[in-house]
Amino acid sequence: MTRLVLLHGIAQQHKGPHTLLGDWYPGLADGVSLADAELEKRDVTMAFYGDLFRPAGHRGLGEPELDASDVEEGLERDLLLAWWEAAARAESQVPGPDVAARGRTPYLVQRALDALSHSAFFAGIGDRMLISDARQVRRYFTEADLRTAVQARFLAALTDRTEVVVAHSLGSVVAYEALCAHPEVPDLTLVTLGSPLGVRGLVLDRLVPAPQDGRGRWPAPVRRWTNIADRGDAVALAKELSSVFGGRVTDVLVHNGAKAHDVRPYLTARETGQAIASALRSRRAGR
Repeated sequence: MTRLVLLHGIAQQHKGPHTLLGDWYPGLADGVSLADAELEKRDVTMAFYGDLFRPAGHRGLGEPELDASDVEEGLERDLLLAWWEAAARAESQVPGPDVAARGRTPYLVQRALDALSHSAFFAGIGDRMLISDARQVRRYFTEADLRTAVQARFLAALTDRTEVVVAHSLGSVVAYEALCAHPEVPDLTLVTLGSPLGVRGLVLDRLVPAPQDGRGRWPAPVRRWTNIADRGDAVALAKELSSVFGGRVTDVLVHNGAKAHDVRPYLTARETGQAIASALRSRRAGR
């Protein structure tokens, strides 16, 4: 019985549903246990779509060679600059951009990549991976067939017994759009972690359905929505979603340490465990 469906974010193309579930479940169980509840692994499903972003074979090892000259104008470039600006605001060791230096894309992007190499938040992520991450977001929003396929993976994981969806990062966008498009899905609770849904210009304005007068539509199957964000999360630039999707969203801030966007500290947070445990108890009680 799938009581809880997990939905991952970007940069998971070299894993699989069983690998990711193995990564996520211990943290999930720890968080729920802090709320004096239990969740069996057999009750949890990972909705996996990472392989849809896995590149075809190429010469060399690892990710395809990418550098600043490969970054496309528009969303890829703007995402990297937004991450740079957010990191510079949060970390004194990250040199910030200045308006006068905003020139041609390769030079500006190279400055962004160099600056992000000093960030604790982005520690260990090389230039190729940063560019690849931005590219996955761009591809989701601009390639219609890919967008549909990603959402189909999520919808296939849902059953009439699904009570909670926990979606991280880009996964929160996937869950939101799919649930808006399928009002027939049985009622459930949505828990979003490190979500970029409220980021205007980069994400919010690209959603389907499009926001009206700056306000996003409420996804019909969702009876309760808890949004959890770390104040230092450079991906979840808009920490509060209630201002965009309405007062029914419960916004909660947590502290994840240096790895502010990593899903594992999000899962082990008491606040996440409480949101999940409360939803499971409410369903059992018939409320």
